[in-house]
Amino acid sequence: MFDAKKEYEKNPQLKKEDVESLRSWAEKQPHLPKISELQYILFLQSCYYSNEQAKSAIENFFTIRTLCRDIFANGNPKDPAIQMALDVGLVTILPKVAPSGYKVVFMKLLDTNPDKYILLDELRMFDMVITLLMNLQGTNEGLHIVFDFEGSTFAHLLKYTSLTAKKYLFYVQEALPIRLKDIHIIHAPTWIDRGLAIVKPLIKKELFDMINIHTTMDTFYKKVPQEMLLKDFGGTLEPCKVLGEQMRAMLEKNEQFFKDQEAQITDESKRVEKSTDLNKIFGLEGTFKKLEVD
Repeated sequence: MFDAKKEYEKNPQLKKEDVESLRSWAEKQPHLPKISELQYILFLQSCYYSNEQAKSAIENFFTIRTLCRDIFANGNPKDPAIQMALDVGLVTILPKVAPSGYKVVFMKLLDTNPDKYILLDELRMFDMVITLLMNLQGTNEGLHIVFDFEGSTFAHLLKYTSLTAKKYLFYVQEALPIRLKDIHIIHAPTWIDRGLAIVKPLIKKELFDMINIHTTMDTFYKKVPQEMLLKDFGGTLEPCKVLGEQMRAMLEKNEQFFKDQEAQITDESKRVEKSTDLNKIFGLEGTFKKLEVD
């Protein structure tokens, strides 16, 4: 894992006393699991060093991962379901930063057969990749997320449900310790407007406004230069299939990380008070009774 000590050299705004203050608060919350120094730093940096926002993100992160076991349980890279998810989809962070100074998360279908696309497994695999790379690489100034929709069909869209989407989008917006800068969609299908209409009520306006649909690759290359990309796009990186196998090997090499992460859940029997943020989507006793499903 990334050396937490190096984070203080990377981030002049990061103060040891702020990390210790966050740790002191968390250790007084009996329901929270043990949290590493690097994790405190990731939350604090992603929240632009706001201690109060970091507390909210920590609360949301561990609680959602505990209560939404349909999405986050069984994060074993050797599990057949995860192996299939890796066969179907590629999720990786490109090694070079974009001209903006931000890193690029790149995603695309490797197998376009919708019968093999299992939504919960793909979401679980995405989370495994992102959380592992955060812990291996440490903080970054921000992320461009790129969705390559080439080969996607309306049958893929039908895999999504409002309930699952609402849970996961809340997690990405309010819990995951990343600085999401914008979202880019390339090779958009004809039904992309219908897909975005489904998502729009579930996300904040500022996040929806971050979505950029590129009708040509020229506009996309202004954000993410072609040479940064995979050979499939005329870039310098290994092709999709090779990067996919490299990511599979990385996940399997860090199997212990996912075992440790699996144990990082809240003890709801020890919770003193409910989280205000979580009450927006969770009903009584941590269920989803307040969710409105279309």
